[in-house]
Amino acid sequence: MLRIAVQSKGRLYDETMELLQEAGIKLTAVKRTLLVPSRNFPVELLFLRDDDIPDSVATGTADIGIVGLNEVLEKQQRVEVLRHLGFSKCHLSLAIPKEVKYDGLQWFNGKKIATSYPKILIDFMRENGITADVHVISGSVEIAPGIGLADAIFDIVSSGSTLVSNNLVEVATVLQSEAVLIGSRKLSDEKQEILQELLFRIEAVKAAEGKKYILMNVPKAKLADVLAVLPGIKSPTILPLADEEWSSVHTVLPEKHFWEIINALKGAGAEGILVLDIEKMVL
Repeated sequence: MLRIAVQSKGRLYDETMELLQEAGIKLTAVKRTLLVPSRNFPVELLFLRDDDIPDSVATGTADIGIVGLNEVLEKQQRVEVLRHLGFSKCHLSLAIPKEVKYDGLQWFNGKKIATSYPKILIDFMRENGITADVHVISGSVEIAPGIGLADAIFDIVSSGSTLVSNNLVEVATVLQSEAVLIGSRKLSDEKQEILQELLFRIEAVKAAEGKKYILMNVPKAKLADVLAVLPGIKSPTILPLADEEWSSVHTVLPEKHFWEIINALKGAGAEGILVLDIEKMVL
């Protein structure tokens, strides 16, 4: 049984549960339960505070964990980042009252900075030759300048609305963060086998994100023009139709540029274009 430490609530919890569900992992009741086994896969979930997850993996309480990269770097535990997961994206930034005149990083010299991430901040200050007083706060960092507790803050920023509501503005981004899968450096062969199957499933889920499967009918005379438009993963599949003058073309398109490509395909001669969602994709 492989034990996975995950955040007990919040956006990271929601997106972690969605990923595991898409990977085919079914859980028993989750609410108000610390340890939840899967009904159909040899894993169990351990629900913790996000800042406890790196330590739980490093000490062997959990075998792997899903947590923000910011927490991994802040806690500096002996864990390995196995995969970046691409969700719960945010960044850690320095922010100051918006009415203050800012003239670069040297502004922070001699100032007091409130943060919940002192190690990341101190490393950044050292790298940039900044000398400031770091004031550690466990929560509600954004209110510190407003109550005279600090001159600036160093904190997580997602939408930026919290900064705006507290009359603050970002002046320097220090770290881009997202959810990552971390692992213990010592796993048994049995747990390594389970982990590899889990990683295989996650790869299949992530590979399908932002992609559409399309089928279209193309006159053979226009086939070269249509193929020139397609940015498929590999060579598209071309199948004969009952009408010998036509072919069916199948491929995968990135959703980001989907409509531009579809319009180009129509212009090149494709007809009867069918678009399907992709749940999983094994490369």
